Amino acid sequence: MFSLLISFIVMLNPVALFLYLQPIMFELNAAEFRKVLIKASFISFLIYLVFFIFGDLLFTKVFQINFESFRIFGGIVLFSFAYFYIVKGQKAMLKMKESLDDLANEIALPFMVGAGTISLAILMKEQLDYTWGIITLVLSMVICFFVVMGLKFFRDKLKNDKFRIAFDKNMEIAVRLNGFFVGAIGINMINTGIRNMYF
Repeated sequence: MFSLLISFIVMLNPVALFLYLQPIMFELNAAEFRKVLIKASFISFLIYLVFFIFGDLLFTKVFQINFESFRIFGGIVLFSFAYFYIVKGQKAMLKMKESLDDLANEIALPFMVGAGTISLAILMKEQLDYTWGIITLVLSMVICFFVVMGLKFFRDKLKNDKFRIAFDKNMEIAVRLNGFFVGAIGINMINTGIRNMYF
């Protein structure tokens, strides 16, 4: 369970999420931002829960897709994201919406929910029972939420502009470093998918 929890948090990438959300942090007050992030986390949790419980059934019975194909695709997507994290240092891409609910939906998809995290949610079923799987998903979302809010709180407490600039630059370095872990997970998913399909 612990290794899956760590992998899920790495895939969620709360440091990168913090950078993505910076533009809207400046336009929302603390209560509004917290409300939006809670809604986005809840939406993401529900999506993960559906795929954790019904993922195999959806792929094999409904869509009639070999799950290994999705695993390989998820690995390719993860590797692509990791490449941009490392080489370019992914910048925030969100814009303010009139409705906070719409904003929460946009944060959940695709910033919190992606092919990699969906794949992990489905793979959890192979290693964990329902109770521990749900606990792992809940803990992942809670930890991600508190990391983002903690980083926001810390940045807000920095009074000096030079310190804030230095903090933002260090966060971008952390995103690039995290890209190596995300890329390794992606390559491992591709290798596992190919091995399971052909060997």
